[in-house]
Amino acid sequence: MKVVIIGGVAAGASAAARLRRLDEFAEIVMVEKGPAISYANCGLPYHVGGVIPDRDDLLVMSAEGFRKRFAVDVRVNCEATAIDRQAKTVTVRDADGSVETLPYDRLLLATGSLPIRIPILGLPEERVFTLNSLPDMDRLIAAARRAKSALVLGGGAIGVETAENLAHRGLKTTLVEKAPNILPAMLDPEMATWATDALAETGVVIRTGRTVASWADGVATLDDGATVPADLVVMALGVRPNSALAKAAGLELGPKDHIVVDDSLATSDPAIFAAGDVAEVEGKAIALAGPANKQGRLAAGNMACGEEYGGSDWLTPQFGAGVVKVGVLTVAAVGVPETRLANGKASWHVLYSHPMDHAGYYPGAVPMHLKLIVNEDELIVGAQAIGPASVVTQINMVSVALQHGMLLMDPADFDLCYAPPYGSAKAPVNMLGMMEANVEHGLTRPITPTQIPEGAFLLDVRESAEFAAGTIPGAVNVPLGELRERLGELPKDRPIVAFCKVGQRGYFAERILAQRGYDVRNLSGGYTTWCAFKKAGLL
Repeated sequence: MKVVIIGGVAAGASAAARLRRLDEFAEIVMVEKGPAISYANCGLPYHVGGVIPDRDDLLVMSAEGFRKRFAVDVRVNCEATAIDRQAKTVTVRDADGSVETLPYDRLLLATGSLPIRIPILGLPEERVFTLNSLPDMDRLIAAARRAKSALVLGGGAIGVETAENLAHRGLKTTLVEKAPNILPAMLDPEMATWATDALAETGVVIRTGRTVASWADGVATLDDGATVPADLVVMALGVRPNSALAKAAGLELGPKDHIVVDDSLATSDPAIFAAGDVAEVEGKAIALAGPANKQGRLAAGNMACGEEYGGSDWLTPQFGAGVVKVGVLTVAAVGVPETRLANGKASWHVLYSHPMDHAGYYPGAVPMHLKLIVNEDELIVGAQAIGPASVVTQINMVSVALQHGMLLMDPADFDLCYAPPYGSAKAPVNMLGMMEANVEHGLTRPITPTQIPEGAFLLDVRESAEFAAGTIPGAVNVPLGELRERLGELPKDRPIVAFCKVGQRGYFAERILAQRGYDVRNLSGGYTTWCAFKKAGLL
């Protein structure tokens, strides 16, 4: 069998290695336009900042090492220029300009993605940078050595990581994001407040809800007239699929030009497969290294065409689980933010929780901030978490539940490790499942700050010292321990919204009052969530 793989890195290199393990006698050619076939793309910002000091640490395997280990004909600095589907050939052009035609029985397109760039009035090309490859990184580092200031356009994961690392280098760094908050594909505005604070603490100046209007003499002017220093400008505006080769070959493309594949990763041509950033499965494209690696492996099995080798495997649903380091905090998320649902017709509800990362009585406990979005069928739609590194574990568990179509209440029964230095007897994901079970059983009616009814009686059940330190305007303080003795102070002709610091005591108060005939709701996540909404400008 003759196999040509166009593109290396996550999808292409993993496919080539897997295919060789499955078929010792296949003729495999891997064509890579760049100088490296297997490198840690996700580590690029951290070498820019010097956190990963040695560039060679980013090189997973050299082309020569790959050739020797897997007996693959690796062609670096070699560009595929055309696909002839009738003849089953790929035309390639080497670095020296020579042209060759490669035959194939199976072809894998792992051409990845290209960074999005936009024109800015007055900004010369030599001042514009992206961070999508090793050459991009080298060029940015060379410029950063000469610069004093940097402007990063785009507050997604790459933008946040790049801004933080440029600031770590000592550059005066500004991040500009058009959306109301940073990491908009992962976080809703109220959740992003903690991430924004953490990024600001690294020295990055953050301007959300803004765009850049023009640039002149090392200064960028924003659309509100403000100016920021910008010796160099990094465009981290997202990526687009590198699918021009597929388009020219007449393969079916999706609405955003991704290559349409089925859940075996076959394209509209059964001899051609696609994997990684360039591919779209069931209308969904996820430009992340994890899915790309898994897709490369699966495509190799299906190209091998032997069930004993994993052939005819199907891709399980992917929901874009991701994690980003933001200053001292970790941001993790899976599924869809609530802002992406706002224009849909489906109904959903939200749960907030702010647990400690391990038992509070064990030294060093710090808070997590969690948000769960659940649809009308009790299925998880999305989850967001901010806090210490262990928030990744909570999102990973929710991701598995989402991927397997579990109800949110199912995680209440997850059997998880526990010891005081590492967690609590009821892990945060257990608690979220229990909270949802209470919702479904009618034991609680959680609401968010923007859902507080007009004219509601705001009942703060925290202790008096907590109340004195700050509360929701208009709230009345009746500490939980005094509630049963002070019921006469509460109205029965108005809705009551009970709240505490993080929601637990508010729920206890809700149960006391609901069983006595009061129209009561619990503010999910309590005063902590309300403060986040206020800070995000949602109230």
